[in-house]
Amino acid sequence: MPSVRARRTPVSHRLATLFLAPAVLAAVAFPALAAAPAVKTQPGYYRISVGAFEVTALSDGWLNLEPTKLLQGRSVEQITQDLAAVHIHEPVVTSMNAFLVNTGTKLVLIDTGGAGSMGEHGGKLMQSLKSAGYTPAQVDEIYITHLHGDHVGNLSTDGKPNFPNAIVRVDKADAGFWLDEATMAAAAEGSKPFFKMAQDAINPYAKAGKFKPFEGDTELTPGIRSVAQHGHTPGHNSYLIESGQQKLEVIGDMIHVGAVQFPHPEVVIAFDSDSKTAAADRRKAFDAAAKDGRLIAAAHLSFPGIGYINAEGTGYRWVPVNYAPAR
Repeated sequence: MPSVRARRTPVSHRLATLFLAPAVLAAVAFPALAAAPAVKTQPGYYRISVGAFEVTALSDGWLNLEPTKLLQGRSVEQITQDLAAVHIHEPVVTSMNAFLVNTGTKLVLIDTGGAGSMGEHGGKLMQSLKSAGYTPAQVDEIYITHLHGDHVGNLSTDGKPNFPNAIVRVDKADAGFWLDEATMAAAAEGSKPFFKMAQDAINPYAKAGKFKPFEGDTELTPGIRSVAQHGHTPGHNSYLIESGQQKLEVIGDMIHVGAVQFPHPEVVIAFDSDSKTAAADRRKAFDAAAKDGRLIAAAHLSFPGIGYINAEGTGYRWVPVNYAPAR
């Protein structure tokens, strides 16, 4: 037989086989980790210290807003450009934020979000509260900026209070408007559901003797006082929190679309009951915040909705709070 000469494998091929073999075996033995399902949730709370107080932003989820249909005082083209400048577009994903204040002696919740009344993406406040380490029964008092449904929706469910030990406080002017049956009867049909949401939220507390309206600028508990800003609704209020040398003002619905209303504070929204007063309130509050460096917490700015306001030109610039560990 003729001799058969051995065929030699090139060294480069042998090295490739040596190094590739374990990788091939690993791929066969272990499935790709990317096969894990996407979680599709966001953290629902964020803590910050204000002097000796601890303030926890709580997310109730979000809703969609269409600024070109709702904002007044700026053209559709201008609003679209304002949104594009910060890389967002319609519909604008808009946070629903509430704020929990632990003073050391009292647990105070400011607003409650909208629950299911604001659509499928709301109703996350209770889970956010639980994740933050609290239970509804621990809340001592609830201060409502105003009685729109996206601020009171989580107060009650099916005629029962969700915060069984809490006293609910709201400005008398807002209570006198939204809770009045005669006012609701005289309102336009499209507005009546807003009255109904407010009444359903408050009535369980009123029946239990736990609804206590206040009037105007009032110290509600040491370190927290109301600031009357009756433009967005007849009794809309901010709440100024002070501890040590630090301040944080929870401003409710004083602003809805930061990309437009910070640089153009004269722009108002269709939900304002008195747009002229709402615009004046906004500028007054923002001037004070820019001057003394107080923190601002807003219901509808991107979660956690806490930051600073700097004066810039004829308007303002929003500076989100820098991340810091709770202490």
